[in-house]
Amino acid sequence: MKRTRAFEDVLAQIERRIAEDGLTVGDRLPGERQLAEQLGVGRSSVREALRVLETLGVVSSQVGRGPDAGAVLTSRPDTALTDLLRLNLGLATLEQREVVDARLMIERWSAAHAAATGSPAAGVAELAAAIEGMNRAATAEEFVEHDTAFHCAIADASGNRLIAAIMRSLRDAMRRNAIEAVERLGDPSVLHADHERIRAAIAAGDPEEAQQAVTDHLAHAYPALFPGH
Repeated sequence: MKRTRAFEDVLAQIERRIAEDGLTVGDRLPGERQLAEQLGVGRSSVREALRVLETLGVVSSQVGRGPDAGAVLTSRPDTALTDLLRLNLGLATLEQREVVDARLMIERWSAAHAAATGSPAAGVAELAAAIEGMNRAATAEEFVEHDTAFHCAIADASGNRLIAAIMRSLRDAMRRNAIEAVERLGDPSVLHADHERIRAAIAAGDPEEAQQAVTDHLAHAYPALFPGH
Protein backbone atom coordinates (compact mmCIF):
# COMPACT_ATOMS: atom_id res chain seq x y z
CA MET A 1 0.00 0.00 0.00
CA LYS A 2 1.38 3.35 -1.04
CA ARG A 3 2.01 5.67 1.89
CA THR A 4 0.38 9.09 1.72
CA ARG A 5 3.01 11.70 1.00
CA ALA A 6 3.56 14.61 3.35
CA PHE A 7 1.75 17.74 2.25
CA GLU A 8 5.11 19.43 1.56
CA ASP A 9 5.72 16.89 -1.21
CA VAL A 10 2.24 17.53 -2.57
CA LEU A 11 3.02 21.27 -2.58
CA ALA A 12 6.06 20.62 -4.74
CA GLN A 13 4.06 18.41 -7.09
CA ILE A 14 1.30 20.99 -7.50
CA GLU A 15 3.94 23.65 -8.19
CA ARG A 16 5.40 21.42 -10.93
CA ARG A 17 1.95 20.84 -12.41
CA ILE A 18 1.33 24.58 -12.59
CA ALA A 19 4.61 25.02 -14.47
CA GLU A 20 4.24 21.98 -16.74
CA ASP A 21 0.62 22.73 -17.66
CA GLY A 22 1.49 26.34 -18.44
CA LEU A 23 -1.21 27.69 -16.15
CA THR A 24 -1.44 31.47 -15.88
CA VAL A 25 -3.18 33.84 -13.47
CA GLY A 26 -6.94 33.28 -13.66
CA ASP A 27 -6.70 29.63 -14.69
CA ARG A 28 -8.42 27.02 -12.54
CA LEU A 29 -6.57 24.09 -11.00
CA PRO A 30 -8.09 20.61 -11.24
CA GLY A 31 -10.56 19.81 -8.47
CA GLU A 32 -9.44 18.39 -5.14
CA ARG A 33 -10.50 14.84 -5.99
CA GLN A 34 -8.93 14.97 -9.45
CA LEU A 35 -5.65 16.33 -8.07
CA ALA A 36 -5.57 13.58 -5.44
CA GLU A 37 -6.02 10.93 -8.15
CA GLN A 38 -3.45 12.49 -10.47
CA LEU A 39 -0.84 12.81 -7.73
CA GLY A 40 -1.62 9.48 -6.07
CA VAL A 41 -2.21 10.98 -2.63
CA GLY A 42 -5.03 11.41 -0.15
CA ARG A 43 -7.47 14.30 -0.46
CA SER A 44 -6.47 15.55 2.99
CA SER A 45 -2.89 16.09 1.74
CA VAL A 46 -4.18 17.96 -1.30
CA ARG A 47 -6.49 20.06 0.86
CA GLU A 48 -3.63 21.05 3.20
CA ALA A 49 -1.34 21.88 0.27
CA LEU A 50 -3.99 24.08 -1.36
CA ARG A 51 -4.54 25.83 1.95
CA VAL A 52 -0.84 26.68 2.20
CA LEU A 53 -0.87 27.92 -1.41
CA GLU A 54 -3.84 30.12 -0.55
CA THR A 55 -2.02 31.46 2.51
CA LEU A 56 0.93 32.35 0.26
CA GLY A 57 -1.38 34.09 -2.21
CA VAL A 58 -0.73 31.60 -5.02
CA VAL A 59 -4.33 30.39 -5.33
CA SER A 60 -7.76 31.55 -4.29
CA SER A 61 -10.28 28.91 -3.23
CA GLN A 62 -13.73 29.11 -4.77
CA VAL A 63 -16.76 27.75 -2.95
CA GLY A 64 -19.40 26.07 -5.06
CA ARG A 65 -20.08 23.15 -7.34
CA GLY A 66 -19.40 22.32 -10.95
CA PRO A 67 -17.19 24.56 -13.12
CA ASP A 68 -17.12 27.34 -10.53
CA ALA A 69 -15.65 25.16 -7.77
CA GLY A 70 -11.95 24.64 -7.04
CA ALA A 71 -8.89 26.85 -6.75
CA VAL A 72 -7.99 29.66 -9.13
CA LEU A 73 -4.36 30.63 -9.75
CA THR A 74 -3.85 34.20 -8.51
CA SER A 75 -0.06 34.40 -8.91
CA ARG A 76 2.76 32.20 -10.12
CA PRO A 77 4.61 30.23 -7.42
CA ASP A 78 7.85 32.02 -6.60
CA THR A 79 10.62 31.96 -4.04
CA ALA A 80 8.10 32.26 -1.18
CA LEU A 81 7.00 28.67 -1.73
CA THR A 82 10.56 27.45 -2.23
CA ASP A 83 11.66 29.14 0.97
CA LEU A 84 8.76 27.62 2.89
CA LEU A 85 9.65 24.13 1.66
CA ARG A 86 13.31 24.67 2.53
CA LEU A 87 12.32 25.80 6.00
CA ASN A 88 10.21 22.67 6.47
CA LEU A 89 13.09 20.43 5.49
CA GLY A 90 15.45 22.14 7.97
CA LEU A 91 13.24 21.94 11.05
CA ALA A 92 14.19 18.40 12.09
CA THR A 93 17.28 19.61 13.96
CA LEU A 94 15.46 22.16 16.13
CA GLU A 95 15.53 21.68 19.89
CA GLN A 96 12.25 21.47 21.79
CA ARG A 97 12.94 24.78 23.55
CA GLU A 98 13.45 26.53 20.21
CA VAL A 99 10.13 25.25 18.89
CA VAL A 100 8.20 26.07 22.07
CA ASP A 101 9.76 29.54 22.33
CA ALA A 102 8.76 30.25 18.73
CA ARG A 103 5.26 28.98 19.38
CA LEU A 104 4.97 31.10 22.52
CA MET A 105 5.76 34.27 20.57
CA ILE A 106 3.58 33.41 17.57
CA GLU A 107 0.57 32.03 19.41
CA ARG A 108 0.44 34.69 22.13
CA TRP A 109 0.41 37.43 19.51
CA SER A 110 -1.99 35.55 17.22
CA ALA A 111 -4.50 34.79 19.97
CA ALA A 112 -4.42 38.35 21.30
CA HIS A 113 -4.72 39.87 17.83
CA ALA A 114 -7.57 37.53 16.89
CA ALA A 115 -9.40 38.49 20.07
CA ALA A 116 -8.74 42.21 19.70
CA THR A 117 -9.80 42.43 16.06
CA GLY A 118 -12.75 40.09 16.29
CA SER A 119 -11.80 36.85 14.57
CA PRO A 120 -14.38 35.85 11.92
CA ALA A 121 -16.92 33.26 12.98
CA ALA A 122 -15.25 30.78 10.65
CA GLY A 123 -11.99 31.14 12.60
CA VAL A 124 -13.68 30.43 15.92
CA ALA A 125 -15.57 27.52 14.33
CA GLU A 126 -12.28 26.05 13.12
CA LEU A 127 -10.95 26.12 16.68
CA ALA A 128 -14.11 24.42 17.92
CA ALA A 129 -13.88 21.74 15.22
CA ALA A 130 -10.31 20.93 16.24
CA ILE A 131 -11.41 20.66 19.88
CA GLU A 132 -14.15 18.23 18.88
CA GLY A 133 -11.57 16.17 17.01
CA MET A 134 -9.36 16.02 20.10
CA ASN A 135 -12.35 14.97 22.23
CA ARG A 136 -12.98 12.02 19.89
CA ALA A 137 -9.31 10.99 19.57
CA ALA A 138 -8.52 7.41 20.60
CA THR A 139 -4.70 7.65 20.52
CA ALA A 140 -2.03 10.23 21.31
CA GLU A 141 -1.17 10.46 17.61
CA GLU A 142 -4.78 11.16 16.65
CA PHE A 143 -5.13 13.70 19.46
CA VAL A 144 -2.01 15.52 18.27
CA GLU A 145 -3.24 15.71 14.66
CA HIS A 146 -6.22 17.74 15.85
CA ASP A 147 -4.10 19.57 18.43
CA THR A 148 -1.75 20.73 15.68
CA ALA A 149 -4.71 21.85 13.60
CA PHE A 150 -5.98 23.84 16.61
CA HIS A 151 -2.73 25.72 17.05
CA CYS A 152 -2.43 26.45 13.33
CA ALA A 153 -6.01 27.73 13.50
CA ILE A 154 -4.95 30.24 16.17
CA ALA A 155 -2.46 31.67 13.70
CA ASP A 156 -5.09 31.63 10.94
CA ALA A 157 -7.49 33.54 13.19
CA SER A 158 -4.96 36.37 13.48
CA GLY A 159 -5.56 37.20 9.83
CA ASN A 160 -1.80 37.50 9.17
CA ARG A 161 -0.92 35.24 6.23
CA LEU A 162 2.81 35.25 6.93
CA ILE A 163 2.30 34.26 10.56
CA ALA A 164 -0.03 31.46 9.41
CA ALA A 165 2.56 30.22 6.88
CA ILE A 166 5.34 30.22 9.48
CA MET A 167 3.13 28.32 11.93
CA ARG A 168 2.37 25.69 9.32
CA SER A 169 6.07 25.30 8.62
CA LEU A 170 6.44 24.23 12.25
CA ARG A 171 3.86 21.44 11.96
CA ASP A 172 6.24 18.47 11.94
CA ALA A 173 8.33 19.80 14.83
CA MET A 174 5.15 20.64 16.77
CA ARG A 175 3.72 17.18 16.16
CA ARG A 176 6.87 15.40 17.34
CA ASN A 177 7.06 17.40 20.58
CA ALA A 178 3.32 17.26 21.23
CA ILE A 179 3.10 13.46 21.04
CA GLU A 180 5.81 13.24 23.69
CA ALA A 181 3.96 15.78 25.85
CA VAL A 182 0.60 13.98 25.59
CA GLU A 183 2.14 10.59 26.38
CA ARG A 184 3.98 12.10 29.36
CA LEU A 185 0.80 13.66 30.77
CA GLY A 186 -1.25 10.50 30.30
CA ASP A 187 -4.52 12.32 31.04
CA PRO A 188 -5.07 15.13 28.51
CA SER A 189 -7.95 16.71 30.47
CA VAL A 190 -5.85 19.74 31.42
CA LEU A 191 -5.04 20.28 27.74
CA HIS A 192 -8.74 20.00 26.84
CA ALA A 193 -9.52 22.71 29.40
CA ASP A 194 -6.71 24.91 28.07
CA HIS A 195 -7.92 24.63 24.48
CA GLU A 196 -11.46 25.57 25.42
CA ARG A 197 -10.14 28.50 27.47
CA ILE A 198 -8.17 29.80 24.47
CA ARG A 199 -11.16 29.42 22.14
CA ALA A 200 -13.49 31.14 24.59
CA ALA A 201 -11.11 34.08 25.10
CA ILE A 202 -10.79 34.66 21.35
CA ALA A 203 -14.54 34.35 20.85
CA ALA A 204 -15.17 36.77 23.74
CA GLY A 205 -12.72 39.34 22.35
CA ASP A 206 -10.45 39.28 25.42
CA PRO A 207 -6.83 39.74 24.24
CA GLU A 208 -5.21 39.60 27.70
CA GLU A 209 -7.01 36.40 28.65
CA ALA A 210 -6.20 34.87 25.25
CA GLN A 211 -2.49 35.61 25.71
CA GLN A 212 -2.43 34.24 29.24
CA ALA A 213 -4.37 31.14 28.21
CA VAL A 214 -1.77 30.35 25.54
CA THR A 215 1.09 30.82 28.04
CA ASP A 216 -0.57 28.61 30.66
CA HIS A 217 -1.31 25.94 28.07
CA LEU A 218 2.28 25.67 26.85
CA ALA A 219 3.47 25.62 30.47
CA HIS A 220 1.13 22.70 31.19
CA ALA A 221 2.33 20.82 28.11
CA TYR A 222 6.05 21.54 28.64
CA PRO A 223 6.54 22.17 32.39
CA ALA A 224 10.32 21.67 32.24
CA LEU A 225 10.57 24.76 30.00
CA PHE A 226 8.51 26.91 32.41
CA PRO A 227 10.12 26.20 35.81
CA GLY A 228 8.81 29.36 37.47
CA HIS A 229 5.26 29.03 36.20
